[in-house]
Amino acid sequence: MNNMKLICLFLVVRHGQQYISNVSRCEEKKNHMSHISAANITSTLDDVLDPRKYDRKLRPGFKGKPVEIYTDMLLRSMGPISEKDMVYSIEIYFRQRWMDARLATNMSIENISLNIKVLERLWYPDTVFYNGRKSRLHYIPTTNRFIRISPNGSMYLSQRLTVRAICQMELQNYPLDYQVCDLQIGSFAYSTEDVTYVWRYGPSNSVQLSTDMSMSQFDLINYSATSSNISRKDVVYSCLTVRFGLRRHAGYFLIHIVIPCSLLVVLSWVSFWINREATADRIALGTTTVLTMTFLALDTRDELPRVSYATALDLYVAMCFIFVLSTLVQFAIVHLFTKRGHNDTYPQVKMATLDDDEKAPSSRKLQPRTTRRIACIEQNIHKNRVFVSKVESRMKVWFSSLKFKDDPFQEQGHEIQTNSVSQIDKVCRFIFPITFVILNIAYWSFFLTRNGFKI
Repeated sequence: MNNMKLICLFLVVRHGQQYISNVSRCEEKKNHMSHISAANITSTLDDVLDPRKYDRKLRPGFKGKPVEIYTDMLLRSMGPISEKDMVYSIEIYFRQRWMDARLATNMSIENISLNIKVLERLWYPDTVFYNGRKSRLHYIPTTNRFIRISPNGSMYLSQRLTVRAICQMELQNYPLDYQVCDLQIGSFAYSTEDVTYVWRYGPSNSVQLSTDMSMSQFDLINYSATSSNISRKDVVYSCLTVRFGLRRHAGYFLIHIVIPCSLLVVLSWVSFWINREATADRIALGTTTVLTMTFLALDTRDELPRVSYATALDLYVAMCFIFVLSTLVQFAIVHLFTKRGHNDTYPQVKMATLDDDEKAPSSRKLQPRTTRRIACIEQNIHKNRVFVSKVESRMKVWFSSLKFKDDPFQEQGHEIQTNSVSQIDKVCRFIFPITFVILNIAYWSFFLTRNGFKI
């Protein structure tokens, strides 16, 4: 029994050693083949890219059918979007495929990834963004480019780009607007006779969005891809167009502009409850609200281009400004019709001129210096009387507010004149708020339903 166990153990060890030796032989053979294939690839590429056989200045199929550039992209991020410059920025992975039969290697390896420096020896399409402005290729930490060649000569080029493109915006409904921004792709020099651009997976699937993409100012409502031909100087070029539909977030403008303007309008209505005799208080309140509205109106135009039309935000600020200014004009009307009878005017001082023949107490004439002294004394006496009358009227108001039972002025037969309320102020307390609410309902109903806007 023990002999049988020993024999089995011996056979297992022997077969294990043979298996290990076979595995090691396979690995050595694989490494050897990899060295041979790498050497073959290098020599094959050097032979294919020999300047005597391959001219990178000529497109594939020169004087034949146009080269088809199959294009697709991945939208990584979008923004910022500037209304003042009418431009927007996007970060994309831009991919292109084309066929170059001159680079066919007919090797068993499916795809060969090449160093980016090989592009200096290859022909590749001169793709540009027709409405681009200051676009750039990413170089950190290395050049964000990738090129791959297939055995049949199919070329694949992928790049990571930040594109800044022009977007013609219509700002009549700003900030409740909906914008459409285009991205136009095509060749810089080749016409449709040499190069044509085609969406690789069709117009509906060739543009993809990153799952974590978000924007602070806009929502990307929809996007579409189309292909067309454009003409420039009687030359027809192939063009791919991506159209982005953007809807603006209105929350920022509600918090920083609409609500402060509305509160300023409400603040201006406080003057309707201030006595009409308090001229300085009402003028100060009206002037402050008008100046603040002027500052807000100027501040809202800093981020917008100098367009010739008024935006929706301009109309709302103008409406609030008119209400604030109307409050100040309303007080001017109240003050005009109710100024008399409230000690707001000084009585005219009639200076009596001394006549030597009529006013002199004696028959002898007074000296000119004595005449001037008497006139000054009479003027000072009159001023003192005016001052005493004013103090007396203010004391009446003060005692009436304290509601004394034993009022010294009442004992002397004087009547206390309380501050009266203007009928115009009473009416404006209701007309101004009701009108403002009605105009707000009409304003928001019109602009929110104009483009189907939803907050």
